[in-house]
Amino acid sequence: MHLVAETFRHVLRFLLLSAVTSSTVAGAGLPEVSIGVLSHRGDEATLRNWSPTADYLSRVIPEYHFSIVPLDFREIEPAVKNGSVDFLLVNPGIYVNMEVRYRISRIVTLNNLINGRPSNIFGGVIFTRADRREIQSLEDIRGKTLMAVDKTSLGGFQMAWKELRNIGINPYRDTAMLRFGGTHDAVVRAVQRGEVDVGTVRTGILELMSEDGSASSGEFRILGQKRNPKQPFSHSTRLYPEWPFSKLQHTPSQLARRVAVALLQMSPLEPAAQWGEYAGWTTPLEYQPVHDLLRDLHLPPYDQPARFTLTDAIEKYWYWLLTALAFLVLMIIMTSWVARLNRALKKSKSMLEHQHNLILDSVADGIYGVDLQGNATFINKAVTEISGWRAKDLIGKNQHYILHHTRMDGSINPGSECPVYLTFQEGKPRYVEEDLFWKKDGSSFPVEYSSTPIRDEEGVIKGSVVVFRDISARKRAAEADRQYQMELAHVARLSTMGEMASGMAHELNQPLTAIATSADACTRLLESEGDHTDRVLDVLETISTQARRAGGIIQQLRQFVRKEEPRHTQVNINRLVEEVLMLMEPEIRKAHIRVVLDLDNEIPLVQAQQIQIDQVILNLARNSIEAMLDVPAENRILTLRTRSGGGNAVITSVEDSGPGLNEEIRDKLFDPFVTSKPQGMGLGLSISMGIIAAHNGNLYCDGSSPRGTVFRFTLPVNQNRDE
Repeated sequence: MHLVAETFRHVLRFLLLSAVTSSTVAGAGLPEVSIGVLSHRGDEATLRNWSPTADYLSRVIPEYHFSIVPLDFREIEPAVKNGSVDFLLVNPGIYVNMEVRYRISRIVTLNNLINGRPSNIFGGVIFTRADRREIQSLEDIRGKTLMAVDKTSLGGFQMAWKELRNIGINPYRDTAMLRFGGTHDAVVRAVQRGEVDVGTVRTGILELMSEDGSASSGEFRILGQKRNPKQPFSHSTRLYPEWPFSKLQHTPSQLARRVAVALLQMSPLEPAAQWGEYAGWTTPLEYQPVHDLLRDLHLPPYDQPARFTLTDAIEKYWYWLLTALAFLVLMIIMTSWVARLNRALKKSKSMLEHQHNLILDSVADGIYGVDLQGNATFINKAVTEISGWRAKDLIGKNQHYILHHTRMDGSINPGSECPVYLTFQEGKPRYVEEDLFWKKDGSSFPVEYSSTPIRDEEGVIKGSVVVFRDISARKRAAEADRQYQMELAHVARLSTMGEMASGMAHELNQPLTAIATSADACTRLLESEGDHTDRVLDVLETISTQARRAGGIIQQLRQFVRKEEPRHTQVNINRLVEEVLMLMEPEIRKAHIRVVLDLDNEIPLVQAQQIQIDQVILNLARNSIEAMLDVPAENRILTLRTRSGGGNAVITSVEDSGPGLNEEIRDKLFDPFVTSKPQGMGLGLSISMGIIAAHNGNLYCDGSSPRGTVFRFTLPVNQNRDE
């Protein structure tokens, strides 16, 4: 099997070298410049990705023909030592070795393309299959099988080794087995197939294989995952500089400078960059972190002490002096360019701020900003128009102690409870339906406002913005509407009493007639001879009883028709039901209605305006009586029922045994001027709905009853309302 694989590799190498030879023929007659590239994902992928870069250099530097030579990990050092390549593109670990051993020098650094963003740093990824639940952290690698790319692979092994060493794990000694796959793709496939427990590759490999369908995004678990905003790919190690593009000692310096300039000038839109999946090149980075990693791991070239003379240092770094000078000139040019851009940006910023202020000042609502110390940062024109406070009065000063220092009841409003502060402390927007702000002249005005957190580009909260509105006019309109509703309800009560006048007159006539008759009888007894004291006392007691009865009816009538102050008191719904029945007794007798009282004596008291609730019960009961006039007298039953609604409300039901409501009327039952009675005005249910809504309750027609009509209304218990 191994022999077959080796044979296939040689055949593939022959085909790739043939492709290189064809390219050389295309540039026949020109000096050949070869670029050795680490073939960490296979020769075919290396040629496919990097040949366009060689073609680009051949086009930009037409005096030479550039070609790509794929090199695996074991072929790199011989190629450098023998000088069979002129330039080298390898990982930073191999570069550091070649730099120390053969004096190669970097001229540019690869600027990789990661999720559409350029990046010149990379790291290592340590991963396992997602279904391996026993492997959750780097410590769990101990005793497991591990596969890396190659001993000399920086991102595919050495970075991971460094991280494992930091937690006391030696991959050679503390794992069940350490294997090397030769390429990153081979490592990923080995973990996929379960041939090894854990694998390590460089950043971006898992994401690339997920894009081409070789792996799925949720197939692997990243061990020891780190976060860095400059590196969006998953990684388990610290980050190191990307691959350097280096010249060998025998390569002419003039050619190297032309290659460096050509690569630095390459646009990200250049086909070579597109094929290579990179964003271009940057000036060479500092590779001291790679030196430190190899030194910590005692890897070549730091596996044994080496003598480094002053001559070596001069020979090695003279190029950097020239590069630094060129870089300094470039930086001066760039600084001048950036300064010009900054001036243009400041001008644009000024225009945007002017437009921003115009937009803010065009809004009728007051808007101001608050920083994390509670100081105002900006205000719009409406703040001054509404409150009288100008920008110099507010900006830079604590807005709470200027605008929001006192509550409605006159008590001090502490800053720790201010919704504006809580907004940026908790990071949650708030809406306050009604509160109090203070004007510059010392007067207050009611407002509704919202407070929203302000975040910077990184999502960090920098303060909040407050948008408020003066609701004085709305409150006056609401008060006028409430007064109108009270007047309308009063008129409705008077109208109802007018309709009930004949029955009430009859009800009062009975006790008055009894009083007159008893008084005549008492007079006759006193005028007659004999001792009739006991009989006179009985008659006087009858007179007293009938007088109290008439007085009670008159008092109840006067209370019902009088105007009531808008004050809520604790009332017992059962008592209100009984009072209403007293007023309706004549109508009930006249209509031959049988009344069923099903009152729960355990219901709690409710906060309500007594006369208004009396009116609701009366309206519902009279509607029920009138609805039952079309059914036989023996079937006329009016049921009044009270129940406790779970301790939070009291439910009152008015049920009749009438013919019920048709669907046409039911859909618009509570609309004004809608009625099913020939002489009705259609205001009773509408007024009743408004009264119950003002009490934060609910009035509805229950359609679940098998016969007749059932109206229910609920009133909440223990409301905290202003008197």
